[in-house]
Amino acid sequence: MRVSTVLYDDRITEGLEAEAIGDQLWLSPAAMTAATGWKLETEGLCKGDACVRTDTQWVDADGRVNLSAFAAHMGQPVTREDAHGVWAFGTSVNARRDALFSLNAPEFTLPDIDGNLHSLSDYRGKKIFMYSWGSY
Repeated sequence: MRVSTVLYDDRITEGLEAEAIGDQLWLSPAAMTAATGWKLETEGLCKGDACVRTDTQWVDADGRVNLSAFAAHMGQPVTREDAHGVWAFGTSVNARRDALFSLNAPEFTLPDIDGNLHSLSDYRGKKIFMYSWGSY
């Protein structure tokens, strides 16, 4: 099955040279770099200064990279929607754990009762009280 869209980190990549075989998503090295930012080097898969040694299950004889196996190694959840050829890769377990243990709230912007927008970063260094409720 051909893949039309890969969602990885903040990237949405369409029209890739990729092939889905069951639970495995195989990409050419160029498509891997375009979709994820990870580049196949002699040292392994590299992004910036970080390199992960490639496993024999990640690269086939044609040089294609198994993105779903790499994501599993990195602790990233994967889901796919076969009818439209969409694969989505979530944030790694380690990154989510680090964010939780940092005790830093993620940046967000919400309206007040008058419709004025307020971002959390606007109040950096100040104590704030946030009240929320739901009508559900």
